[in-house]
Amino acid sequence: MNITIVGTGYVGLVTGTTLAELGNTVYCVDIDAKKVETMKQGTVPIYEPGLEEMFLRNIQAQRLFFTTDLKEALDKSEVIYLALPTPPGEDGSADLSYVLSVANNIGELMTEYKVIVNKSTVPVGTADTVRATISGKTQIPFDVVSNPEFLREGFAVEDSMNPARVVVGSESERAKEIMAKIYQPFTNTGIPIIFMDEKSSELTKYAANSFLAVKITFMNEIANYCEKVGADVDKVRLGMGSDDRIGHRFLFPGIGYGGSCFPKDVKALIKSGKQEDFDFQILEATENVNQAQKVILVSEIEKYFGGNLQGKKIAMWGLAFKANTDDIREASSLDNIKILLEKGATITAYDSIAEENVRRILNDQISYAQDMYSALENADCLLIATEWSEFKNPNFNLMAEKMNNKAIFDGRNMFALEQVEDSGFYYKSIGRKTVK
Repeated sequence: MNITIVGTGYVGLVTGTTLAELGNTVYCVDIDAKKVETMKQGTVPIYEPGLEEMFLRNIQAQRLFFTTDLKEALDKSEVIYLALPTPPGEDGSADLSYVLSVANNIGELMTEYKVIVNKSTVPVGTADTVRATISGKTQIPFDVVSNPEFLREGFAVEDSMNPARVVVGSESERAKEIMAKIYQPFTNTGIPIIFMDEKSSELTKYAANSFLAVKITFMNEIANYCEKVGADVDKVRLGMGSDDRIGHRFLFPGIGYGGSCFPKDVKALIKSGKQEDFDFQILEATENVNQAQKVILVSEIEKYFGGNLQGKKIAMWGLAFKANTDDIREASSLDNIKILLEKGATITAYDSIAEENVRRILNDQISYAQDMYSALENADCLLIATEWSEFKNPNFNLMAEKMNNKAIFDGRNMFALEQVEDSGFYYKSIGRKTVK
């Protein structure tokens, strides 16, 4: 089948490459001519493990193409996926301007029946709005489908090729048959496709992400309480996760969640609720707790240094909001950097994958190290903000040689307490006893 993907951001590029991998001919459309030319040359514009290999394989197989010409791609395709940004506005609501602008263009350009698939995360009722926008421009029949993505950054290729489920919102039998055909390679292997109405499909995505945000935040609250009463959050987490009604995933405490999905989707669902005179009280609490959790170690660092961070040199390991991605949107590292700089500290950070994205925002406000140990040169303490695998088993002796002061503030609980107990380091993590 011939398919067009409008938007080559994280979701669009992974979706388009996956659909090409499944044997379709895919045309990826983007307004950024330079980006399109770069992709034509075989360069992946985002960091995602496993994506480049699949990307190049499908370009070489002539199943994956890139263009700035929407009409050209539209004329060649029966199915059009909208994978466009829906950033939060000042009030937290999702900005649909990109989606509706493209819907307007499609209405003006289409010459035969199309299935328009909302892949972007959008508020309940967006399918109706897209349908009305296109209908205002054409009398040609079409269908609008909601097909939310459930990709985890860092595991997107795995998730896209082996999804837990495929959710399709449509009340059109013709559209459902086409979507079933696209996803037949999945259903043939036992992966379920769940059909529902468009509004339920749109809400499914928001509900899933918001629930996971609540789960993470609840575990962070438990971790903070553990420290008050002398319990060990790692043991609590294992005990809780062993209950199959709860499960082990998303129970790891730390310095809050970030990224492009959870913060945005929680805000958008809160705002959508208010528009219907409904308060998502649990989500409002989740958002407030998470914001405080992101910088919870700053007060611990300040306390360690007697309340004065002026002139202190802080090493930071990790800048991405999570490991295995270069995404720094809503990253806890940025919140910590902002406050630490305001308090007079200097920062040297190491993150080989996300560094360039941070440089574009902060420029030379902080320093950047070539490797994890270089970041420690003459540091007064270390703050760990991202759980990159290379940080898991460091050489503590070498760390001690590099640093002025042997103190670690671990926002991701990277080390077992036994690892640091004999190292001579002061070690403060989340929800566990402090090693002194």
